[in-house]
Amino acid sequence: MAERSDRAPSRWRLPFLRWLDGVEAGWAVPLLLICFVAIWTLYLAIAYAGGGLHPDTLEAWTLGRHFEWGYHKHPPLMGWIAAGWTSVFPLSDWSLQLMAMVNAGLALFFVDLVARQFVTGHKRILVLLLLMLTPAYQFHAQRFNANAVLLATWPLATWCFLRAFETRKASWAVAVGCTTALAMVGKYYSIFLVASFAFAALAHPGRRAYFTSASPWISVVTGLAVLSPHVYWLSTTGASTFTYALNHANGNAASSLGEVKGFLLGLAAAMGVSAVVWIFIAGTRLKQLPADFAAMSPGLRLLFYIAIGTIVLPVVTSLGLGTDLPSLWALQGLFLFVVLIVCGARYPIERFYTVNVTVLVAGVALAAALVAAPIHAVYRNTHGYEEGRNLYGDVASMLTREWRDVTGQPMSGVSGDDALAFAAAFYSPDHPQYTRPFEFQYDWGMPRQTTLDRGWAAVCFRGQDYCNKWMNRVSELAGYFVRREFTVQARLWGQPGLTRDVVVLIVPPRAARTVPDKAAEDFSASRRVAN
Repeated sequence: MAERSDRAPSRWRLPFLRWLDGVEAGWAVPLLLICFVAIWTLYLAIAYAGGGLHPDTLEAWTLGRHFEWGYHKHPPLMGWIAAGWTSVFPLSDWSLQLMAMVNAGLALFFVDLVARQFVTGHKRILVLLLLMLTPAYQFHAQRFNANAVLLATWPLATWCFLRAFETRKASWAVAVGCTTALAMVGKYYSIFLVASFAFAALAHPGRRAYFTSASPWISVVTGLAVLSPHVYWLSTTGASTFTYALNHANGNAASSLGEVKGFLLGLAAAMGVSAVVWIFIAGTRLKQLPADFAAMSPGLRLLFYIAIGTIVLPVVTSLGLGTDLPSLWALQGLFLFVVLIVCGARYPIERFYTVNVTVLVAGVALAAALVAAPIHAVYRNTHGYEEGRNLYGDVASMLTREWRDVTGQPMSGVSGDDALAFAAAFYSPDHPQYTRPFEFQYDWGMPRQTTLDRGWAAVCFRGQDYCNKWMNRVSELAGYFVRREFTVQARLWGQPGLTRDVVVLIVPPRAARTVPDKAAEDFSASRRVAN
C-alpha cells in the first residue's frame, strides 16, 4: 500500500510531498520547525492564559538579572539565556514562553545536523517527527530551567564531536571544546555526555587515528579554557553549586535501585508513542534489526557508543553513590536513539509513512492548542496549581499597591516564598530584586540589616507555615514593619476562579519611616480582594 501510494499518491498528499522534496533544498526543515514553535507557543499562551510562568522559568530570569560566571544553585547558562532574551523581548508571559519553544526548536535543528550526517531526504524529517511525539520538546521544554537548556546543547556538542572524530580538524576540535563547555555550564549532568564522548572514542575501531592526532587534546584544552571563568568562580565562592548537586546523593542501595528502575521506565515511557509509530512503519522489516546493527556505519557506531554511555554512566553513578536519578534529567539524550533507529535502517522508508506521521504530529499539536489548552486553562482557573501560579500577577499588583501605600516609593527588594517572590519581581511594575542569597535559599535565614534599611518586602500564601513562621521571626528582627493580609482571586476570560489568602510583610526604607523604631506594629485587620 505504501509503495502504491508513493507511485500514485492521493491529491491531499501532494502538498506534503512537495514539502518533502524541499528537504535537501534547505527550506523544508526550517518550515517544520517554525510551525512547531508557533503552534506550541500558541498552546502555552492558551493553556496558561489564566496562570503565570512556571517558577523554574521565573528563577532563570531572576538569576540572569545579574551577570555572573556562576550562580549559587545552578550553573549559569539558563540565566544568561533568559537575560539575553529579555534584553531584546519584553517581560511578558508570551515572550518567555516563546523563548522556551525557540530553545526546543533550536534543539531539533541541531538534531537535524546530526541526522544529516547519515541520511538525506525525508528520513531527516522522520527523525524530527518522532522526537515531536515525545514530551521532551513541548512539555519538558516549556519549563525552562537547567534541564531544558540541555535540549539544545547536547545535540550541538554531539554534532561537533562526530565531525571532529571523523575529520580530526583543529576547527572541529575547538568546536567540541566550546560546545561541551557550554553543556557543562548548562548543568553538571552533562559530565555524562563528556564521559560518553571519551568512552565512544575509546571503544570505536578508529580510536588510534583519533587519539594520535591533535584533535582530542585541542578539545580538552579549549574546553578547560572556556570553562576557566566558571571554575575560577567556583574556587572563589565555595563551589555552592556542587554542594547543591551533592544534596541529590543521599540514598542507599535500595533507594538507588528504585531510582534506576524509575529512570529506565520513565525514559521508555517517554519514547513509547514514537516506538509504536516506528513499529508500524518498519512492520516485518523489524527482523532486519540485528543485520542492520551489524552493518552499522562507523559514524553510527560512534553515536551508538555515545547513546549507551549516556544511559549506563548515570545508572552506574546512581548505584555507586546513591544519587537521585529522575528520568527527566536524561530526556535531552533521547535524540541519540531515534537517530540510531531511523538512520540505521538500511531499507528505504516510503514517503507514505513520513506523510502519515506528519499528519499525526500536526493533528496532535492542533488538538493540543485548540482543544486541550482551553480545557486546561478553564480547569486550572477553578482548581489552581500547587505553587499558585494563576495568582502571580494579582499578588504582584496588590503587593506593589500595598508597598507604595506605605512608602510612597518603588519597591526595591522582595523575598518570602520563592515562587511568589520570583513572581513579584517579574510581574510587579517596580521589578524589585529578589533579595535572598541563593546559597541560603533553603535555610530561611534572616535578611541583613542593610537589606532592611534599604526597604524590603516578603510575601507568602496563608497556610505556608514554614514561610509564615519565618516572617514572624523577621518581624522581631526588623522592629519597624507593616503586616497586611489580602485575598486574591484568579480570573480567566472574565470568569472568576479560586481564591487564596496572601500575607505580606513590609519593612519601609529607613529614610521613609515617620515614627520611631519599635513603634510600628501594624497588624491591619482589613482584608482586601484583588479584582
